[in-house]
Amino acid sequence: MAENELRMLLSAAGVAAELAERLAAYGTLLLDANRRVNLTGAKDPAALVPHLLDALTLAGDVGDSLADVGSGGGLPGIPLALATGARVALIEPIAKKAAFLERALKELGIVGEVVAERAEIAGRDERRRERFASATARAVATAPTVAELTVPFLRVGGRALLQRAAMGTAERRALEDAAPMLGAAVIEERSLGGERRIVVLEKRQPTETRFPRRNGVPEKRPLCL
Repeated sequence: MAENELRMLLSAAGVAAELAERLAAYGTLLLDANRRVNLTGAKDPAALVPHLLDALTLAGDVGDSLADVGSGGGLPGIPLALATGARVALIEPIAKKAAFLERALKELGIVGEVVAERAEIAGRDERRRERFASATARAVATAPTVAELTVPFLRVGGRALLQRAAMGTAERRALEDAAPMLGAAVIEERSLGGERRIVVLEKRQPTETRFPRRNGVPEKRPLCL
């Protein structure tokens, strides 16, 4: 029943039929697993659909590969992989959440991997550092923190896609100052209506080896704030 409702709601929102079907299958898996593991605040199809649609706002910016930092229940990484066909790395250190993500990739036939590590560790691994065309993070941390955790995964020319709500002047300036330290630049801030926005960073040169800093430091001491 949940899958049918998800499919109908997504179709009504203008999502193409094939993608709506695949997103509905993912949403059904997520809602079912959410009864046992805290993966999302959404408890029913009507509450989940806005999160799926929000993820799709990034689809036009995703390249051939995507690192999704702090993936949790797979948002926005899994909807973006379904929408674009990008190879995805879902970076999630909590074991129960990582186990769900492994199951979701397998059942949905998504090309990618689950990395059960903190971003500060995974971002230093040569198998993943500077390997991706795109990076996302649905984090509640400051923009400079999210930049530090995403940019190291990008190859030169890649883009970090930061979904943000309101950004004060101090946070915006800190992000603009922090980006060059990471080898990147803020190239766009796109309004989605209200306070919602997408901030795009482009990788201009390799990230210095000192970034990301050790576990917890990017959040406790955001760059330039």
